[in-house]
Amino acid sequence: MGETKYTAGIYLRLSKDDERIGESVSIENQRLLLTKYAEDRGIDIKNEYADDGWSGTNMNRPAFQRMLRDAEDHVINMIIVKDLSRVGRNYIEVGRLTEETLPRLGCRFVALNDSVDSTLGENDMMVYRNLFNEFYSKDTSKKVRAVKQACMRQGKFLGAYAPIGYKKDPLNKHRLLIDEETAPIVRRIFALRREGTGQRAISNLLNTEHIPSPRELYYSKAGKENPCNTNHLWSKDGVKAILSNEVYLGNLVQGKHGSVSYKNHSLVKKAEEQWVRVENTHEALVSRADWDIVRSLDGRNYKPRPDADGEVKMFTGLLRCADCGFKLRSHISRDKRKDGSINHRVAYICGNYAHSGKAACTVHMVQETALIQLVLDEIREHAAIAAFDEERVVKAILNSKNKESLSLNALHRQQLKMSVDRLAELDRIVRTLYEDRVNGVITETIFKDMMTGFERERAAKEKDVNELRTKVEQCERDVCDVGAWVSAIRKYSALEELTQAILIELIDYIEVFEPESVGKQRICNIRVHYRFVDCVSDALAEEKGGDLCEQVV
Repeated sequence: MGETKYTAGIYLRLSKDDERIGESVSIENQRLLLTKYAEDRGIDIKNEYADDGWSGTNMNRPAFQRMLRDAEDHVINMIIVKDLSRVGRNYIEVGRLTEETLPRLGCRFVALNDSVDSTLGENDMMVYRNLFNEFYSKDTSKKVRAVKQACMRQGKFLGAYAPIGYKKDPLNKHRLLIDEETAPIVRRIFALRREGTGQRAISNLLNTEHIPSPRELYYSKAGKENPCNTNHLWSKDGVKAILSNEVYLGNLVQGKHGSVSYKNHSLVKKAEEQWVRVENTHEALVSRADWDIVRSLDGRNYKPRPDADGEVKMFTGLLRCADCGFKLRSHISRDKRKDGSINHRVAYICGNYAHSGKAACTVHMVQETALIQLVLDEIREHAAIAAFDEERVVKAILNSKNKESLSLNALHRQQLKMSVDRLAELDRIVRTLYEDRVNGVITETIFKDMMTGFERERAAKEKDVNELRTKVEQCERDVCDVGAWVSAIRKYSALEELTQAILIELIDYIEVFEPESVGKQRICNIRVHYRFVDCVSDALAEEKGGDLCEQVV
């Protein structure tokens, strides 16, 4: 038989990890090495296949797959590579290729530096080399992940591009600076949401004003054409992503997504406890107060919708039926005046009643004008009380929130310290006990009896520590919440006009009771539940030693 004439394809691959090794594995050096090998042996090189910047753990590389198709079609009958790691770093896939696929196609395989040539028979060392190549990839992946985690914990920004409103520091790509060109867009989005504007309404407004979306801004600044097949407009989800991104509070939250493994690079969302969160890494675009208000709106699912007139009424989403818990919906009535003009009257009725009638609930109707006055009066009254005797107001609210007396908080702190100190003492005792047992100072029986007692005490103390720590932390949160409420409301003692923005800032929701008939009048009662502190009126009514409201009046 005559000698087989080979038509070869040379395969070149370089990943970012390989670049760290140096010039020896560069695409150009691989090309020179393989070309010289073919020329010295009179082998015709039909095609060159190069995957530059592709990981060896990914076997779906474009040039590599094109080479396999050419081998299938018998365009080439020989493949030459620098070494087995160029083919891949997945020992199962590389083994299947070299031991099954290529022999079936009658395609010769040569790996120069590993002394592999399929015409010389089986190479037992090839299996181990493939395995070591995969171990190398696995080890490299671990090191890269560890470095990234360390950078995240140091508060370094690792994103490919800065979020809208920020830009990367030209002198330090891991630091964010405010972008004065796009920052006003972000501030406006937060301001609109703080005033009660819905996320979809915000996106519609931005699109109406032809404000470019974040992706459009990115490609525009880079001087590139946006390759994404989208409508290039703002969306509700895009606005929502901005409103929930802590980067605008000055914090970095990274590591939310990661690859499945070093072999599978598909991104998956990580559990929240795996995220890396570092505070105060850069200048904030929004204040903590505005952030809290916006987040509270999402937390209570505040989605204001326009009524029949296309308007969002002031109390939309804030009113609840005191009897069935359903939200109240706006109801507009139109009466013709004597002069022929139309009188529009806005009221709110129980949504359960509106949907299912008297079998579900009663009407619970309250006129908007009356409701505005009731809420306005209560806010002014509480603001005046807070300004008159802030200390007593804080105490009254804290006592209402925490049913245990606040005087117990100091006792809880003392008990917590004693329990923590006792746990540390038990650790020292147990270590000493082990040493005494090893040195033969005490017998095994005495050791076991004493250990049983200490372990029982330790379990009880750990339970006490957890319970006491919860009580102390809750009290601290309550103090912060009450302080935030007092700071927010005291500036409204001379409030003249109620606005939706003020309602959103101060109020969580308002309970509306069924009106009561007193003579010819219908009296409507409401209970206002404030953010941070719930129902202040109840707390002040429980205050001992005099009615604060009467003192202020």
